Amino acid sequence: MPDESPAAPTPLQGIRVVEFSHMVMGPMCGMVLGDLGADVIKVEPVGGDATRRLLGTGAGFFRTFNRNKRSLAVDVTRPEGRELILRLVSKADVVTENFKPGRMRQIGLDYATLSRLNPALVYVSLKGFLPGPYAARTALDEVVQMMAGLAYMTGPVGQPLRAGTSVNDIMGGVFGALAAIAALYERKTTGRGQEVQGALFENCVLLAAQHMQQYAVTGVAPDPMPARVSAWGIYDVFTARDGVQIFLAVVSDTQWRIFCDVFGRHDLADDARLATNNDRVLARDWLLPLLRETMQGFDAGYLAAAFERHGLPFAPIVTPQALFDDPHLLASGGLGDLVTENSEHTQVPLLPITLAGQRLPARLPLPAVGENTHEILRDLGYLDAQISRLVTEGVVAGPADEPHTDATADVGDPANAVMWEDGTRRG
Repeated sequence: MPDESPAAPTPLQGIRVVEFSHMVMGPMCGMVLGDLGADVIKVEPVGGDATRRLLGTGAGFFRTFNRNKRSLAVDVTRPEGRELILRLVSKADVVTENFKPGRMRQIGLDYATLSRLNPALVYVSLKGFLPGPYAARTALDEVVQMMAGLAYMTGPVGQPLRAGTSVNDIMGGVFGALAAIAALYERKTTGRGQEVQGALFENCVLLAAQHMQQYAVTGVAPDPMPARVSAWGIYDVFTARDGVQIFLAVVSDTQWRIFCDVFGRHDLADDARLATNNDRVLARDWLLPLLRETMQGFDAGYLAAAFERHGLPFAPIVTPQALFDDPHLLASGGLGDLVTENSEHTQVPLLPITLAGQRLPARLPLPAVGENTHEILRDLGYLDAQISRLVTEGVVAGPADEPHTDATADVGDPANAVMWEDGTRRG
């Protein structure tokens, strides 16, 4: 359950963020800032962010990356909608966006335009690529995983395989938030904001950097992970007697002696060919079959208990759904209670950090489409009569308002095509 006490950490309290985003990368950036206490206003089309309606692997995107935000539903392609946004931005500290290059400029919401209105504004632009020859390309997480060597390293030889989650979108959002915080800190000295950028491709290159340097050091092209020469003698998945798989690792000479003692393999402990980790790496071809045979004599529960008791690295092979019941996450507060837009409750992983020993909770329910439109407009000085007119004319929508565009419309529908065309990334 989230800690809703006044002492809950909110270091960015007083910072207002206006978020133009969809899918994962932009929403992740806003979520980090919101978890840290910023007032994040998510700008959605009047029919709602289409990410809310994704199926398959995208079904969890909206719930995962849009907590601690307020929702403003507005058609920014209408003059009244753009005027509303300009009022909002004039009082904002940060704007974030993750749309196709040039999209924000087409509707007059780019950094050059907004910084003239608000020179202190920090503008976070999250793209597929940083400026360069690839900048105009359409990027997806999977595209850059192929381009930057991650898919090559993940899959078996000849079978490039994307990682099992939106690694670049998520990391890109974190780096976007980091850049925003750095720019806000610099603003304390200069009094001025700036544009900061992040990108999927460069994220993925950073993930592949260790393999680039592996080649630079050894002169040998790195093999994909399933075929790699491991840095450790024992670093593998084993099948136990009960058929359950478990990952076991022995990464130091001290651990090797403990391992051999625990499992009665004194013959291996005394074998000069296995004296050091590097010796064991070179002996893996004949050593691992012996160890697999040994491990098959024990149930997985016994192996896990033995490894934990002696401080040896191990891990059960866990499915994502099993994490809802993980004893460490439950006991340590790693899962927080989130009230969804449908007033349901679900457990969500919180940011993997603590501030003064506390986790950062899901302070706000997940917003319904336009749930906060009216309160935000009132804060900007709009009168109730003006808000009613904007609702009637389909410029804005609130949760109880009947949207004046098809609520099932995709981001590329004509009413919002300029702003909401999806051309940057999917998880």
